[in-house]
Amino acid sequence: MYFSSVTFFLSLYRFQAFVYFASVFQAMSCGIHYLASVFMAVTPNFVCGVPGNVSSVLFYNSSESSLEDIWTLWTSTENDIVVQLENGEIWELNQCSRSKREMSLDLAYEYKGNKSIFSCSDGFLYDDTKWKSTVVTQWDLVCDREWLAKLIQPTFMLGVLIGAVIFGDVADRLGRQRVMWFTSAGQFIFGIAVAFTFDYYSFVIVRFLLAMVSSGYLVVAFVYVTEFVGIKARTWASMHVHAFFAMGIMIVALVGFLVRTWWIYQIFLSIATLPFVLCCWMLPETPFWLLSEERYEDAQKVINIMARWNKVSTPCKVSELCSVQQDDLVDGGMGDNDTSSTKKHNILDLFCNWHIARRTITVWLIWFTGSLGYYVFSLSSVSLGGNEYLNLFLIGAVELPCYIIACIGMDKLGRRNTLIPFLILSALICVLIMVIPQDFNILIILANMAGKFSIGVAFGLIYLYTAELYPTIVRSLAVGSGSMMCRVGSVVAPFCVYLRSVWIFMPLLLVGIMALLSGILTIMLPETLGKPLTNTLVEATEIGRNKKSCSEKTPPAHSDASLEKIEMVGQETVSTEK
Repeated sequence: MYFSSVTFFLSLYRFQAFVYFASVFQAMSCGIHYLASVFMAVTPNFVCGVPGNVSSVLFYNSSESSLEDIWTLWTSTENDIVVQLENGEIWELNQCSRSKREMSLDLAYEYKGNKSIFSCSDGFLYDDTKWKSTVVTQWDLVCDREWLAKLIQPTFMLGVLIGAVIFGDVADRLGRQRVMWFTSAGQFIFGIAVAFTFDYYSFVIVRFLLAMVSSGYLVVAFVYVTEFVGIKARTWASMHVHAFFAMGIMIVALVGFLVRTWWIYQIFLSIATLPFVLCCWMLPETPFWLLSEERYEDAQKVINIMARWNKVSTPCKVSELCSVQQDDLVDGGMGDNDTSSTKKHNILDLFCNWHIARRTITVWLIWFTGSLGYYVFSLSSVSLGGNEYLNLFLIGAVELPCYIIACIGMDKLGRRNTLIPFLILSALICVLIMVIPQDFNILIILANMAGKFSIGVAFGLIYLYTAELYPTIVRSLAVGSGSMMCRVGSVVAPFCVYLRSVWIFMPLLLVGIMALLSGILTIMLPETLGKPLTNTLVEATEIGRNKKSCSEKTPPAHSDASLEKIEMVGQETVSTEK
């Protein structure tokens, strides 16, 4: 923590602005790939194919010469479409079955004679009025192969989970810069490769790799911008990485509206990655990581570059920062043998006593619910009726103000007092959507936008709140485990959306129950606004139980005392330049 002044004394300057916007620009491509399947894997109307050319099509009293003219009339799969072939054969077609009339000379919709039932061995005929081609139509992922189509998004989210774990660890070992280079290039390469996959299985495998690098970039980008942006702007900067992710969702809606062939659609979406790939080599490694690896000369070079960009004539010296840290260790007392600082902690420490265990279960539930609700509202938006492209665009656009509200609420009302009402509001909105008549499309869309807004506020602030609820010794472990529950929620979300086939309101019911439960349990969490970060599990347990803060009874850890001194050095440097 003693390197915080490197970012603090130059916070909100030109260099940080360049690094921030260059890094979060690529977060848009993460949003793009996360939601690309809503149009790429859509299933249009379809019926079984026939062994010949169609000469006439009949649906009730409507007679046409081709299927393209009948799709708008066929709204229920309970009724068959009758077709006559050029050789005179008459077939009754439905989605997963077809039957041939044995004795029929005249083309009529009603028929009481014998029929021979056949499987769909001649493939399928698809409605291409909206989508010229999707992965479903490309590889006939319907009927007994429908489950393969339903695995496209869950397998992607599984890649997101694994990628977050792998690249988060690799970034700590090899550096943030290298991982950002690799994952951004990987997004472009795998994104283009998806468009040229030759079968379903290669498509899923390449998409899985794309998910890993996309998730890896998003995780490391959060760390990267946090280590470069000053302390005063850190909350806003980290929250608005989500905003660029939402802009990616809006791009998906726009490209989906303009391009109706899935592989061309995928290429256009992947091109959004290209500008960053061409310039990402210019981004430096963070001084935080360089100092942690004792690469002091490299860290000094980065600090000097920052100073030149920001027109600071007397930049900080790494030697001065290190000397402050050493002096702080001496002043703090080297004889204080705190075994907790050297002990290796594991997941069980998050359940060390009843208070911490209850806190952990609640926090995990909030992470899971936030992710589940976020993706259920997003993935369901194209099934609300009306214009599906506009629906998805609005679902992404509504996130932009929600993060501003989250930041203001956290600073003015507190973390818990902002989280509780928005979680409960999410549950109430789910109930509201269930009672709105299905004919009121505009009200349903507006209610879904409100649901996405409220769950977005809760989902956005849980990152910071989790970090403040736990002590230094297990803080990374707590945030990492919460993030893992978030990924589990994102894997479950597509399956939850598929439950619409059981009952149209089933996904909303599940999200509403989870949001209400999470909101009620959040009442028992302590407020952390204005309170110092804790260093031990004992201090963390005491948060909210006494009016006096833990810091009044327990002296701060060496790292925190060091941080105060170093920030003073950084402030002096800035004041001399102003």
